[in-house]
Amino acid sequence: MRSLLALLIVTLALAALCCCEKDPKDPSGSPSAASIKIKKEVANAFVKRQKRSSLYERYFEYYKSPMEQMHERCENYPPCDYLSDQIGFSMAYNHLFGRY
Repeated sequence: MRSLLALLIVTLALAALCCCEKDPKDPSGSPSAASIKIKKEVANAFVKRQKRSSLYERYFEYYKSPMEQMHERCENYPPCDYLSDQIGFSMAYNHLFGRY
């Protein structure tokens, strides 16, 4: 049984050596820079930007609502951020910054 197992291991090792032989054309073993690059047209075929459809969407991309500004103010202040996890945002904001 052991001799059969040893024969099998030697056979698999030789097969691995034969299959994993380096390419004689590429002595460095790493892919060349030319094989990694793709043309601009090919890259743009699957990477496309989403177009903005209306002025309304552009406006809200630049300006935040007052509630979102308050959330960011609370997130940037560690005691408020911790307290908002415990008792909720509105109570934590009222406790630390006053009425909103």
